[in-house]
Amino acid sequence: MNEPLHAPYGTAEDTSTRHRILVATAEVLARSGQTKLSLSEVALQAGVSRPTLYRWFASKQELLDAFGVHEREMFDNGISRATAGLRGTEKLDAALRFIVEYQHSYSGVRLIDIEPEVVIGQLGRILPIMRARLEKLLSGPNGAVKAATAIRVAISHYIVRSDDDDQFLAQLRHAAGIKQ
Repeated sequence: MNEPLHAPYGTAEDTSTRHRILVATAEVLARSGQTKLSLSEVALQAGVSRPTLYRWFASKQELLDAFGVHEREMFDNGISRATAGLRGTEKLDAALRFIVEYQHSYSGVRLIDIEPEVVIGQLGRILPIMRARLEKLLSGPNGAVKAATAIRVAISHYIVRSDDDDQFLAQLRHAAGIKQ
């Protein structure tokens, strides 16, 4: 049995039907990829009937679009919680630690193993968004370059998974200009 993706980053568990379907989507995507995503399998994983799934999402594309929004919201909310009340370097460091934890613990991020061509195509659209969000946490000269470098390090660790989270974090800190 797969472990559900509920509350991995200190969030309150959302048990709504829509949320259960989106969490189930992550699990099914991690096993099958987007191309072979089966709505029947998502419904089964979520513990809902197929008609119930269709009440929430009229098509596979609608489900995938909603899942993309859900993932971005989950990531953004996690960053916000991790950095709440912090300023300056402490806030940036907390965001970098969250990125490492997110990639380590969230099973949906391993879609690269199943459908690399799909994921690489999506990274081109997501990269500027991630860079802009991280750049907001950087101050001083070369903030844009530091943000771009840190995001590319994170993408590199996503594509070629490492088992050394400490090295991953050290590389992100170096790219962002945080002195050890």
